Amino acid sequence: MTVEPRGATDATRAVNARVADLLALDDPADRELATRGLVATHPTGRIDRADGRAAWDTAAHDFVRDASEAPDTVNPSLWRQAGLNSIHGLFEIVPGVWQARGYDLSNVTFVAGHTGWIVIDPLTSAETAAACLALANEHLGARPVVAVIYTHSHVDHFGGVHGVVDVADVEAGRVRILAPVGFMAEAVSENVIAGPAMQRRAQYMYGGLLPPSPTGHVDAGLGKTTPKGSVGLIPPTEEIGETGTELVVDRVRMIFQYTPGTEAPAEMNFFFPDLALLCMAENCTANMHNLYTPRGAQVRDALAWSKYIGEAIELFGADTEVCFASHHWPRWGNDEVRRFLTQQRDLYRWLHDQTMRLANHGLTSTEIAEELDLPPELVTEFHARGYYGTVNHNVKAVYQRYLGWFDGNPANLHRLPPVEAGRRYVELAGGADAVLAAGRAAFEAGDYRWVAELVNHLVFAEPDNVEARHLQAEALEQLGYQAESGPWRNFYLTGAQELRAESDPPAGEGRAGGGLMAALSVEQIFDAFGVRLNGSAAAGKRITVNWRFTDLGEDHVLGLENSALHHVPGRHADDAAATVTLTKATLGQVMSGATTFPDEVAAGSIGLEGDVNALIELFGCLDRFATWFPIVTP
Repeated sequence: MTVEPRGATDATRAVNARVADLLALDDPADRELATRGLVATHPTGRIDRADGRAAWDTAAHDFVRDASEAPDTVNPSLWRQAGLNSIHGLFEIVPGVWQARGYDLSNVTFVAGHTGWIVIDPLTSAETAAACLALANEHLGARPVVAVIYTHSHVDHFGGVHGVVDVADVEAGRVRILAPVGFMAEAVSENVIAGPAMQRRAQYMYGGLLPPSPTGHVDAGLGKTTPKGSVGLIPPTEEIGETGTELVVDRVRMIFQYTPGTEAPAEMNFFFPDLALLCMAENCTANMHNLYTPRGAQVRDALAWSKYIGEAIELFGADTEVCFASHHWPRWGNDEVRRFLTQQRDLYRWLHDQTMRLANHGLTSTEIAEELDLPPELVTEFHARGYYGTVNHNVKAVYQRYLGWFDGNPANLHRLPPVEAGRRYVELAGGADAVLAAGRAAFEAGDYRWVAELVNHLVFAEPDNVEARHLQAEALEQLGYQAESGPWRNFYLTGAQELRAESDPPAGEGRAGGGLMAALSVEQIFDAFGVRLNGSAAAGKRITVNWRFTDLGEDHVLGLENSALHHVPGRHADDAAATVTLTKATLGQVMSGATTFPDEVAAGSIGLEGDVNALIELFGCLDRFATWFPIVTP
């Protein structure tokens, strides 16, 4: 039975009141920046997909726009950020440069070149990107897109590219696509190798399963939320891998700064010298960013991040009058730009240095996270607040980067898995009733973190215990109401929602994998094969298959041996059991689940020679990943 969310407790109201007392929440400065230069808004605020369902709907968060004061179920600092992220429209940054904000998690920027648009970061989905381009064309004069710039390798900065350009125009040389060196490898590694797990966890992080409301989804911190549209990728035609590279694109001059290993493994900032305009990609936004993103990703290098911001100040700071990024709103005026960049530089350096200072004193990551809070110089700076990243989990990320997951205590070297530990803890406590009694007492005392830790053992020991699930849900709910971080709130509230009612995967949601698969190399597709190989099922098998890709004119060998796959490009093996002839596009469609191998063989799209049973045996060893798996229950 579904249980409705309850309101905030006295303890939660007290926590949120302390936040309101600390910060000048009525300071209008950011709202003035976020609304400056408004040209037009989308006529309805709703952007539809081809099937008629909404990819984006600004009306879903009208409750944030329409209320001035935070409800007691939302951290008032997060509520302020949610209101700023609810502002939407097409805005002028400087003459000749405009930005559409509030129609995706990220921003898209339009630079007027001599003959057409230079599009910076075409959003997450084709639907939202196309709608923003249409808005720009309607109000600024229609122009063809002549270039696209991907600032970095995260999907919300390239996934909508098919909404602004056609592949044929790129292949014909009519559209340039610029990206940092390493972009393709990093873009696919996040979305393919760990894609299924990451997409499930992203449902928690961005709150996509929560109803928008004061007790549900209000914001993601970095932006409102992620769109529900189609995702694709067109590989870059040019890569930038050296700081100081200067290019002229449609008579617009740009100087690039290559910043690998910062907010993304492949990222770049760039300066428009004729406009005194600096793009900081996602390296400097109006919140503390993630050094570790809770949906899952490689830990980011806080020290390198800080140093690259410092380098940007040295390279461009004196000449910059306006600074913008691919999230949030710009900064105007040289003094304000330099102040903002300096504080962002020092924020990531402080996280790095103070974490490792305490680590070298022998503190563990959990202990350091409880010890540190923002320094007094930054604690009241809204752009340093933890609306997306937090001091708590960023500290753990720095620790992990240097020292790994293990804290050095041998008791934690080989811990029991959650179900086995849960059963033992429940037995030790004297049974389920004793755990529930202790949990209820802690809840009444407002000790929600302890409730969550304690009752989690009972939920994993007895996942059908309704009382345990509901008590755990109530504790997570209050933690969500207190959270300043959008992702933390979304994690807590999504967990509470799933504990209260068994949820099914939402029909028709999720990112389409085919659009990304089409951009992969053969090697990357075979790497994805390897992740799907079930080692137990493959034990003792030795199979070699030749592959011929007619569209590429390439030969490859894929072999199974010692419960692992291996791949050799550029030749065929003499001892192969079978040869498969097909196009890379067909293999990508099979891998994405858009079609099946037998169906394509029957349709004549795949040719087979040799021992077909060997191929069937190889495919029989591959797992098919579910798009839905439990997180808050076993």
